[in-house]
Amino acid sequence: MDTTTLNSPDREYTLECTRNIGIAAHIDAGKTTTTERILFYTGLCHKIGEVHDGNTVTDWMEQERERGITITSAATTCFWKQEDDGGVKLWPNIEHRVNIIDTPGHVDFTAEVERSMRVLDGAVAVFCGVAGVQPQSETVWRQATKYGVPRVAFVNKMDRTGADFANVVREMREKLGAPAFPVGIPIGSEDQLQGMIDVVSQRAIIHDPSDEFGSKLQIGDVPEDLKAEAELALEELIEAVAERDEEVMMMWTEGESIDSVTLKQAIRRLTIANELVPVLGGSAFKNKGVQPLLDAVVDYLPSPLDVEPASGESPDDPEAITELPANDNGPFCSLAFKLWTDPHAGKLVFFRVYSGQISKGDVIYNPRTRRKERVNRIMMMQADEPKNVTTVYAGDIAALVGIRNITTGDTLCDKDLDVCLEPPTFPEPVISMAIEPNTKADQEKMSLGLQALSEEDPTFRVYTDEETGQMLIAGMGELHLEIIRDRLFREFKVEAASGAPQIAYRETITKAAEARGLFKKQSGGRGQYGEAIITLEPNEKGAGVEIENKIVGGVIPKEYIPAVQAGIEETIRSGVLAGYELIDLKVAIVDGSYHEVDSSELAFKMAGILAMKEAVQKAKPILMEPMMSVEVTTPDEYQGDLIGDISRRRGEIKALDSKPTGTVITAKIPLATMFGYATDVRSLSSGRADYSMEPDTFEAVPRGLVEELLDNNKRGAK
Repeated sequence: MDTTTLNSPDREYTLECTRNIGIAAHIDAGKTTTTERILFYTGLCHKIGEVHDGNTVTDWMEQERERGITITSAATTCFWKQEDDGGVKLWPNIEHRVNIIDTPGHVDFTAEVERSMRVLDGAVAVFCGVAGVQPQSETVWRQATKYGVPRVAFVNKMDRTGADFANVVREMREKLGAPAFPVGIPIGSEDQLQGMIDVVSQRAIIHDPSDEFGSKLQIGDVPEDLKAEAELALEELIEAVAERDEEVMMMWTEGESIDSVTLKQAIRRLTIANELVPVLGGSAFKNKGVQPLLDAVVDYLPSPLDVEPASGESPDDPEAITELPANDNGPFCSLAFKLWTDPHAGKLVFFRVYSGQISKGDVIYNPRTRRKERVNRIMMMQADEPKNVTTVYAGDIAALVGIRNITTGDTLCDKDLDVCLEPPTFPEPVISMAIEPNTKADQEKMSLGLQALSEEDPTFRVYTDEETGQMLIAGMGELHLEIIRDRLFREFKVEAASGAPQIAYRETITKAAEARGLFKKQSGGRGQYGEAIITLEPNEKGAGVEIENKIVGGVIPKEYIPAVQAGIEETIRSGVLAGYELIDLKVAIVDGSYHEVDSSELAFKMAGILAMKEAVQKAKPILMEPMMSVEVTTPDEYQGDLIGDISRRRGEIKALDSKPTGTVITAKIPLATMFGYATDVRSLSSGRADYSMEPDTFEAVPRGLVEELLDNNKRGAK
């Protein structure tokens, strides 16, 4: 395909030579360390940063450097030229621009991964060579699958005791269902890690032991003792590719030899189609395997031209779909995927350009608000070091400064292009707490700070409790809310006190019911009259709420049906049993009556509320609590104590696995019992166990605990 007409003559790097990738993994698998090495080897930084030293480029927030974790996804740009060193390269000596987003691994910040995946073309999934596929590995893998993001896998920490490359590949196939096949097998492991076998080229890449930074590579033949393993890996790779790629299948069945370039091109096609996951192994911390990983990013992950064109629907007509292929000369269309308040530049809007180009001084249009704004400043991000640019093109990830009335997921486009791209989706908060400023002077600053933070983070909510009048903040976990409080203090200079965390319980029903809601009021003059009869039945777990109109014969006029539905929805939001939102039920409006003079929308809304409340009471409502999927890794000698502690927390043990890191306990535990768990795990294991958790499902609260839990929740909010 001739792509010259798609590229603007003014752009420095063509669309074919652009890669938008994310680094994603379970917490502590080595994402940020891998990103740091990539930035070092591409020449973006001249000193290697370390997470434990708090001097990495992408973990630039104070909270990240103190805790040694990634909290917010950081965008940075680097450049990589594949060296023509005798191996098979698809783009030898051609420099590529690689836009990288380093995403968090902690489940509390899963929204950062979600919105990054929405705008990326490819991803590097990092796995720990010892622990293998961990719970958050599965979560980020699902997020990438949801948005159809092609992946390359990097098995990191191969220098650690107990590292097993083959076992991690096997777990990727079994636990993730991934078509994972090695293209770079580590030479040695633990303290004997020396380099990597390039499976496609059948050669060895050895890191010069005299160079502590791992920059000098010695390319040579595969060592004799590893030749059989290398040849077997190549056979398996060719067979896997032949099963999935028609061109290689024809050559294979006809007995033709498949040259390395043909094989690599087929691997690229299959990776982009999500039918193959190339896997490499190494150690980012020990500076081994990162350059071959960069080659794999360029060789196998897609450019903006290789992925499906972005498509959006008209705000006025959801059936009208517009496709927007990557083209600098097409109409401008982009997606705002993240908002951030910079202490120096002010409000930043991160956006991915899918089509066209935008320059300083141009006017952009937001179809959601129907408003136009002039672009005053555009920046390309180098983590926390912004660089002002005049123009950005299709495939670029950049930031706008000073744009107002924007939320995460807004489309920004030409004023003549009225189209909305699909926004990323985010989970609902599972935990909340009351927060109060220490002084009157802090009140206004706190309101402004909370508003700014909720604009940045779609999983963070701020609202007022109608019963107590207290300000409540809600998020994805204890750490999430702790970081919010910390940022209020550091960035907005707000001193605030908070109550105990509160759980986002839910209500549901256990049987079918029917009820009648009659709202009848006569107070002289025109009265109010509305009657609605509804049926209620449980829905499948996780299926949500369905409201259906089954009115026939006009017993309730069409114009009043939305009012009945509004009353039902209001009751669903406020709950019946204990004031929590109702989930997983089916509602049908089946009958009713009206009065020619006295009926009104208000009367039918009240009829809907009354019918819904009565129906729920008849349907035996129960309280549901959020459950967490918890994985604890512990030395064997502490296994009994930790299992006993899980039982005390009303947890259910799902699996016990023995791994080189120790025993892995997988359990399902109520979130209500998980507060302070990090401290308890440390004390029960002398600081040697660690754990991770992520939201799982909602389960019924045992009847005997309902009153106690609700009392505790109310006390904590005061």
